[in-house]
Formats: sequence, structure tokens, C-alpha cells
Amino acid sequence: MPQPRKTLYLANPYGFSAQQKTQLLPPIVAQLRSLGAEVWEPFERNNQVDFSQAGWAYNVAQADVRDVREADGLFAVVNGTPPDEGVMVELGVAIALEKPIFLFRDDFRRCTDSEEYPLNLMVFAGLPQQNWRDYFYESVEEIVSPEKALHRWLQRGHARVSS
Repeated sequence: MPQPRKTLYLANPYGFSAQQKTQLLPPIVAQLRSLGAEVWEPFERNNQVDFSQAGWAYNVAQADVRDVREADGLFAVVNGTPPDEGVMVELGVAIALEKPIFLFRDDFRRCTDSEEYPLNLMVFAGLPQQNWRDYFYESVEEIVSPEKALHRWLQRGHARVSS
């Protein structure tokens, strides 16, 4: 019996823009899938929410939190100065749940007071103190690098089995 693939919640702001959704998101999803991850992309998964009904925003937020909780890990696009607020909340939930976290930022602008980190130091609270750069990706091509933490994490062990 084949083992289940690890699920990776893809926290990102790209679904708010048709151009970003069609041009920036697919290469990231393709790279993650090429490593064997089952990618949970929130804009795709929220298609089941009826946006014409009152309370849709609450339902979307709850679905996203549930997906972060149920996913095996989180891959967060942290572009922007500062990064998207929703992505930061999803990242905070993943940190609190002690999920494996991987960050993607191909935005060269610095958004920090720290000499070490390119973003607010709290964004890195879910990464190890030593070798945090192994969990930080600066290009789409780098996502599949066997030298980086995501590749190692996806290759080791199996996904949690739902009870």
C-alpha cells in the first residue's frame, strides 16, 4: 500500500490578482509537487465557499486555519514590505502548532531592523536558529534543491495518517 504524500499548505497572497494567480503561483506549485508534496493552495481550496452568502469571510478564514492545522507543513510566500497579513497569520498559526515551516522570498527589499534576517525577526520564529537559511528560498528554482530543508523533509518519513 503506497504511503500518503505529505501535505504542504501554500500560504500566499497570489490569489488576489488574476495575473499573479496565473503567472506566479503555478511555477511554485509545480516545484512543490515535483518534490512529491500534496499542495494545499488556499485560493483553490476555498472554491467550495459560497461567496454570495453572508458570513463567507469567516468561513474562508476558518477553512484556512483548519487547513494549516491539518497540513503536515507550511510553505509561505513572504514577499512584500511587509508581507501579506493573511500569510503572516497563517505562519503564526503554523509556528504555534510547531509545524515544519519553509519560507519563500524572491523580493530583494529588506523589511527589518535585524542585520541577520531580511524580514521582521518574528517571521523566523518557526525556523531553527542555526541553519535557518536551509528553510529560506530566494528563487523558484531553489525550491527543489536537494541541499535545502524542504527536499530533506519531504523525502524523510511519511505523512500523518488521519484518525
